Amino acid sequence: MEIRYPNGQVYTPDSETEKKKNRKKPVALDRFAKRGMGLEDDINRSNEYYNSAGRCLVYKRPTPIRVVRMQKEKIVEAYFSEKSTTDYNGIYRGKYVDFEAKETVSRTSFAFKNIRPQQITHLKRVIELGGIAFFIIRFKSLNETYLLDCRDFLPYLESAERKSMPYEECRKKGVLIEEGLSPRLRYLDAVDRKYFGK
Repeated sequence: MEIRYPNGQVYTPDSETEKKKNRKKPVALDRFAKRGMGLEDDINRSNEYYNSAGRCLVYKRPTPIRVVRMQKEKIVEAYFSEKSTTDYNGIYRGKYVDFEAKETVSRTSFAFKNIRPQQITHLKRVIELGGIAFFIIRFKSLNETYLLDCRDFLPYLESAERKSMPYEECRKKGVLIEEGLSPRLRYLDAVDRKYFGK
């Protein structure tokens, strides 16, 4: 039996194998597209648990994009329509909370290269208006996740001499976030300890 593609061309297993051999992998996407997704997935699952339990109302902020071209209900080409601010925002204990989640494979420090100026400006504004602003930083190779208040973190970010925050400083100034099953990351317990004295 002869099998044909929708364009009428005859399918042959050999030609399909050759196509796969000659196909180049999109290196940039493979290396960078899902960076930080392990932590974000844990936070998203934790938020689902917390939100359904009525403990808070926190969501991942969508990245603003402008769709340029679509094919069969699939986005083929899109661009960022504006600069993004932080990953998450919402309400907890009557306070506005806003935070950014980052991962690092380093055992010694957290590099600032992935924090953008508009994110710093945004978080400063949240603090000025009385909200709670923090970073959740995961040291993947150590399997440790910390909540760091922006007021503790910003001096390092704003120092022209510093390009990273040492792990020991993250450990001293931050609050270790416990992991569990439900929620996956108990980051609200860390928020309680840091901001509400519980």
